[in-house]
Order: sequence, then C-alpha cells, then structure tokens
Amino acid sequence: MWIAAGSLAAWLWLLLGQGFFWRTDVRLPRRGPDGSGPPEPAGWPSVAVVVPARDESAVLPASLPSLLAQDYPGPAEIFLIDDGSSDGTGKLARELAEEYGGLPLTVDSPGEPGPGWTGKLWAVRHGMALATTRIAADRKDDGNHEDDGGRADEADRKDDGGVDYLLLTDADIAHEPDSLRELVRAAEANGLDLVSQMARLRVATCWERLIVPAFVYFFAQLYPFRWVNRPRGRTAAAAGGCVLLRREAAERAGIPETIRQSVIDDVALARAVKRSGGRIWLGLADRVDSVRPYPRLGELWRMVSRSAYTQLRDQPLLLLMTVAGLAVVYLVPPAAVGAGVLTERPALLALGAAAWALMAGSYIPMLRYYRQTLWLAPLLPLTALLYLLMTVDSAVRHHLGQGAAWKGRTYAHPSAAP
Repeated sequence: MWIAAGSLAAWLWLLLGQGFFWRTDVRLPRRGPDGSGPPEPAGWPSVAVVVPARDESAVLPASLPSLLAQDYPGPAEIFLIDDGSSDGTGKLARELAEEYGGLPLTVDSPGEPGPGWTGKLWAVRHGMALATTRIAADRKDDGNHEDDGGRADEADRKDDGGVDYLLLTDADIAHEPDSLRELVRAAEANGLDLVSQMARLRVATCWERLIVPAFVYFFAQLYPFRWVNRPRGRTAAAAGGCVLLRREAAERAGIPETIRQSVIDDVALARAVKRSGGRIWLGLADRVDSVRPYPRLGELWRMVSRSAYTQLRDQPLLLLMTVAGLAVVYLVPPAAVGAGVLTERPALLALGAAAWALMAGSYIPMLRYYRQTLWLAPLLPLTALLYLLMTVDSAVRHHLGQGAAWKGRTYAHPSAAP
C-alpha cells in the first residue's frame, strides 16, 4: 500500500516539478509567410557542416542529398569525415555530391583515433580543423575580389577569419531545405551559442513504435528541455544528431579536446559550452529526421545498452538506484492494480490505477508528436521494463570488459583510458 502511494506521489511530483518534461511544445520558432518569427540576420554567417561517418553507406542516399540541397543564403560547405569505413562510405558520398550538386562537399579521413579519443570526436576534431582552414582561405580569396563596399561590410563582421558556426550532424539525419537557415536564424536572433534539435526518429515497425517514442520521453524526463534552456540553469544536454555550435563558443569551451573521451558526447558538449558561459537551447524537431532503421528488438537493444551504464557513470550504486526508481515509478502502478484486484483491496487498486493513469496521460503528447496510436500509452510500464533490462545488460557488458561498443570499437570508462 505504501509503495503504491509513493508511486502516485512520485508521478504527481514528476508532472508538476520536473520541468513539464512531458510537454512537446519546445520547438524551434520558424519565420512565417507574414514575416513573423525570428528576424533575418543582417548578414548570414559562414557555416561548416561536419558529418562524422563510419560505415554509413546504407543511410547516406537518404540523408546526404538533404544537406547538399540546403537553401542557405550565406557561405556554407559540407565536410564528411570518413572514420575508417569499410563499406565505401567516402566513395558513395562523392558520387552523391556529383549526382545532386548543391553545397560544396569535401570528403576526408582522419586516420585511427588518437589515444583517449572516441572515433566520432576524433572525426569531429578533424572536420572542425579542416573547415576552419578551408573557409578562412575562401574568405581571403573572396576579399581579394570585393569592391570597397564589400570590404567595409566584411570589416563590420565580428570575425574575419575561419568559420562562424559549425553544424554537427550525424550521417543518418535528413534535413528539410530550410533547416540550416532556421537554426542560424534562431541562434543569431537569440544570442545562442548552441542550438540543438532532437531529430524525429524513425517509427515504422512494431518494436520501433513501442520503444522509440519512449526513448525521447525518457530523455526529456532526465533532461527537461525547459531546464536545459534556462541561461542560469545547471541542466545541460543536446541531441547529437543536430547541433549548431558557434565557433567562438567551441574555442572557449575547448571543444572537442575537453570531451574527447566522452561516449555520450552530445550531453558532454552541451555541459562544456554552458559551463564556459555559453547559452544553449534544446528542443524537438519538426523538419529534421533520422532515417536509420531499427526494425528488430536486438538493434534497438544495442542502441540503448551501448551507453546506458555510461550515463550512470559506470557506478553500481547509481545502477541500483536507477533500477529501484524505475520499478517504483513505472512497474508498481500496474502491479498494484493487479494486486488490488486479486486481493480485493479497493484502496490499493485505486492508488495503482491513479498512478498508471497519470503515467499514461503524460506519455500521450509524445505519442501524438510521433503520430502513434494512443493505445500505446498504457503499455509504457512494459517499455520501461525493457529499458530497465537494457540498462542492466549495459552494466553486465561493462563488467565483462566489453564497455560501450559501437561499430567495431569498444570504449572504456574515461578513468581507464590512457
């Protein structure tokens, strides 16, 4: 009885005191046909789109053309960094650029990661350095051909060398043609150093419908977007699939060197930027989508378990607390309902049903965002049980020495790195 009452109290607190995490209205404001919304920048800054890619030939045809087709008024280039692919990712990227045209594309490889670096951040480091050098050279060449007015405009810019913004986006992310424009507009209009959108993940199969919306729901519960977006708040997070980062903020925070060992690099990136005095924003995306399929449970299981224990800092005590918390919050309500029916205890039944109803109701906005049937809402305890098992599996793999494995690489906890 008391555990069921505690579960109900926990849900009341979560709904009202956890940054309204269940709401899905934190979105990037777009400029309307009537000119409403964030104003246009006086001059569109330069952007380098950095795409770390490792064995991504299966998804590139659905994602890279959307980057090439970006309708951006300022200077922009794409740098796809092939992180040791064995499936012809780099070759395919060049072929797609020749076929579709659009923004300039550079494909390069950084070689094997240096000691203490994850493969993705090693690729990002290489892409950032390459982009800064290339765009600085392009500006210098353009300046040699400008008239006096052009030179005056250039002198008014805060930075006359290198790149102004970096769009860090994964190889499986597809962008609508105005995606980059809207990201930069929001950053410039609001003085933001980091703008990140949680890409809408693919939801097509039965397992994706059961697990994917809950993935975003749990993420928002852990990192409420409203708390993340408070300038003086301590909560910091980003969604690694789509991060627009001001170069000055990256330099101030020492990105990516200061987070080079991070497996959950997007959250580490946001924390580093916010700690260095930068302003960050995170919200749900309307026009940025992941095209990566996870048709089977095993693939979804690996996606979650590869970093779940890392999120808990590889600490057994945090694991026990998390398992206990998930059990009380998500598993106790249906268990209390069942026990109340079997033992004919109306009070226990009422407590469990009330907590279950609050849980399901809080999940409905996310299901609507993903355009899924609302009948999935009462199944959230089942989904939570799967996530609990994935987290335990992640810990077991860690203690077996497998660490956070992804695409042929295994990463130890930073304390064990050289």
